[in-house]
Amino acid sequence: MSSFLKKLFFWNYARNTWQWDALCVLILAFIFLTPKSWFTNSERWTLSAHQKSTSTLLVGVDVVANEADSADLQKRIRTLTGRPDAEVIAVRKVVNQNGKLQGYEVDIR
Repeated sequence: MSSFLKKLFFWNYARNTWQWDALCVLILAFIFLTPKSWFTNSERWTLSAHQKSTSTLLVGVDVVANEADSADLQKRIRTLTGRPDAEVIAVRKVVNQNGKLQGYEVDIR
């Protein structure tokens, strides 16, 4: 029994033995049959819930009446996106090759 455990622990079996095949089957069964929830880290999920991602919206000139009026812009972006918690981070002008204003890029969180 001691030699069997020693061989099993140090894995002294060759690749062309039935023990090697059994180990491969066990590894594949573990990979494909274990639930995904076993590998989730609850700490990581709670941290990511507090961190919000940033998105960039491309909006037309009609949406942004005055880029300096952040309160009105935030209100319009919240209405446009349907997200009452949207927060405007930055606004950039988008101009074409002729220098004509086409719209705005709005970064929201």
